[in-house]
Amino acid sequence: MNPVSPVVATFVAIAALAAASTTLAADPAASDAGKPGAVKTAIAKGVGKIRADADMLDVLKAHASLNPKAIEKVDVATARANPTIADAVNVVLKQQGKSTNPDELVPGVTAKDISVQGAAGMLPATVYTPAGAGPFPVVVYYHGGGWVIADRKVYDGGARGIAKQANAVVVSVDYRRAPENKFPAAWDDALAAYKWTLANAASIKGDPKKVALAGESAGGNLALATAIAARDAGLQQPAHVLAVYPVTQTSLNTESYIENAIAQPLNRAIVKWFVDHLVNSPADLKDPRLQLVDAKLAGMAPGVTIINARIDPLRADGSRMAAALKKADVPVDRREYEGVTHEFFGTAAVVAKARDAQAYAGQRLKQAFGTSGS
Repeated sequence: MNPVSPVVATFVAIAALAAASTTLAADPAASDAGKPGAVKTAIAKGVGKIRADADMLDVLKAHASLNPKAIEKVDVATARANPTIADAVNVVLKQQGKSTNPDELVPGVTAKDISVQGAAGMLPATVYTPAGAGPFPVVVYYHGGGWVIADRKVYDGGARGIAKQANAVVVSVDYRRAPENKFPAAWDDALAAYKWTLANAASIKGDPKKVALAGESAGGNLALATAIAARDAGLQQPAHVLAVYPVTQTSLNTESYIENAIAQPLNRAIVKWFVDHLVNSPADLKDPRLQLVDAKLAGMAPGVTIINARIDPLRADGSRMAAALKKADVPVDRREYEGVTHEFFGTAAVVAKARDAQAYAGQRLKQAFGTSGS
C-alpha cells in the first residue's frame, strides 16, 4: 500500500473536523472551566502530528502539558495568565538538560529595561544591545498577543534574536492593550515609540539615521501601520519593516483561517476573541490600520520583509499583504516556513526553522541598513 502523503492526510483531518463540527457544540468538556473540548483537542493534536516538524511538535506538546485554558472561552485576566509558547520552550530546554538563561542562549546581547514616551504616558520597554562600541542600527519592535494578552517579556526570544542576527539595538515596547485601551490606542503608542526612538537613538548606542520597524503577529501589524503613519506624518522613513506573521486584514474566512481553524497555539476562534476585545464597533474593522491590505501603501518604506508559518491562520494575511505591497511598488520579500506554527519565530533555542527565520530576518535588516558585511 502506498503511504498517505502529508497533504492528503491533512485534508483528511480537516474533513474529520467538518464531520465533527456538530459534535463540538455538544462536547461535554467544552465548557469545563475553559478547557478545550476533547474532540477539538484530539483533532488538533492529530493535525499537528501530521504537519509539524518534530522539534516544533515538541514545543506544542510541552505547551499542552502546561494545561493552558482555551483563550476563546475565558476572561481577559485568565487568558493573560495562561502559559505561553515561551514557557513551553523553557520546558523543552529543561528536558534537554540545557540552560533557560536568555543571556546564555543568545550570548553577546545585553538587555536593559527603560521607559519610552507613548501617546498617553510613559511605556515600559526593553533595550537589547549587541556587544561593541556602536553606534548600531536600531529596530523598534512590537510584541504579539492579539493586542490583548502578552507583553515584551513573553516575546524576548524574537526581539533578542533580531538584535543578535541584525547586529542592531532593539527597542521592544509594551504598548497599551485592549480592552482597557481599545483601538487605536496601541497604534498611537507604536507611532509615539517610533518618534521617541528617532529622537533618542544616540542615547542607546544607536544610529538615528538607521531606524527600522519590526513586530510579530499583532506587532507585525503595528510595524506596518507605523510605517504608513510615519509617511503620513512626514517623519523619517523607516529603513525597513520586518513583519512576522502579521495581521493585515479582518476577514476570518481566508483559506488559511479555514485550513487552520483549530490549529494551536493560534486559531480562528482565538483571533475572533482578540478582535472582539479590541474594537469599539464593527466599523473599526474597515479602518486601514487593521485592514492594511486596503491602505495606501505607496512610499511607506524602502523595503518590507514578511515571514509566515505554514500552520497558521495568518498565513494568507502575509501573502495578501505581499501582493498589495507589490501592487503599490513597495519592494517586498516574503518567506513561508513549512512544518512550523504561529509563534515559532521566538523559539530559536529549540526549533531549527526559527533559527533559520531569525537569520533571514537579520540578513534582510543588515541589507537595508547597509551593514551586511559587518
